[in-house]
Amino acid sequence: MLIDLHAHAPHPGYYNQHPHWGPFFEQHSDGDVKLRVGHWILGLGSPERKAAVRSGQGLQLEEYLARWADPKNRLAGMDAAGQNAQVVSVPSHCYMYWADPEFSVRFARKVNDTLAEYCSGAPDRLMFWAHAPLNAPHEAAKELRRACTQLGAKGLVAGGANFGGLEYDSPQLDVVWATLCDLDLPIFVHGYNQSVTWGLQANHDKYETTAIVGMNYDETRCFWYLVNGGVLDRFPKLKVYITHGGGFVPYQLGRLAQTNRNLDVTHNKRPVLEYMKNFYFDVELHELPMRQALVDIIGADQVVYGSNFGGSDAVRHDLTEGLRLSQPDLDKIRWKNACELLHLDPAKLGRPATQPAATPA
Repeated sequence: MLIDLHAHAPHPGYYNQHPHWGPFFEQHSDGDVKLRVGHWILGLGSPERKAAVRSGQGLQLEEYLARWADPKNRLAGMDAAGQNAQVVSVPSHCYMYWADPEFSVRFARKVNDTLAEYCSGAPDRLMFWAHAPLNAPHEAAKELRRACTQLGAKGLVAGGANFGGLEYDSPQLDVVWATLCDLDLPIFVHGYNQSVTWGLQANHDKYETTAIVGMNYDETRCFWYLVNGGVLDRFPKLKVYITHGGGFVPYQLGRLAQTNRNLDVTHNKRPVLEYMKNFYFDVELHELPMRQALVDIIGADQVVYGSNFGGSDAVRHDLTEGLRLSQPDLDKIRWKNACELLHLDPAKLGRPATQPAATPA
């Protein structure tokens, strides 16, 4: 069994919601379809899509959007990847923390309603992370509870930093963390491209630095603020899943633990390493030795499967292949940890059309 917790679901149902921020999918003069948010245009895309554009075989905008809107196309890709289930999320470039709170609240509701309907096309295989307007914390807590209790969302998707100026240790956000603890559901932390918020200067980041490097920085910042800010002392049951292999956390863990002791201002009551049970990291790393190091350092109990399905650097092969682990530990990473974290019954999950039925362990 394989459950992918890091999968993006662009959907025309929540695009064109604001005259400036959009978000918009637009066809450009070269034939490519690109995402625009305000003045910022995403400069990333798959090699297959770029090759299709160069050959004149690129999709027209209507076809492009129709593919994303139909869950059957995702299921076909999941079948090819041997995935039983996915938990999908709004792309991080569309979080809208930088917009007016009134619009952020309205947009979050639209996203959650759209993704709930999308996943209803295959409820045994598709689930979603709730989006919430974290720049309006009390409204975010309300929307999070609605999405999880009424629509079936499996937790909260959130950026790694800068929720309209708020950070993970901001007391205003405690109402959101309290709601998650009450629901006993995790945060899925996925950094966003901070250059979206730069206004007219957005496209000056011509090499997408804030996406390719900045996301990992923001994800590490999430970990650092939660620990140093004492958030995990106030909410010891808070569960946090950080994607992209955990930002930089697992690979600089010793440095983080040591320097925490030397900071002039900290609020954590315990050593850094004692908070690691609150955190989960996925194997979305592009090199086998790095994936092995992640598991060796963090332990299989705190590692889950995520591939960035639908993203620009999505990994299309089995990320657990080649890991030097026992079968029980592989099962934890591939599906057991996800089932425990999200309260999923493996017996009720579907299976890839190309694989025979299997009895859950």
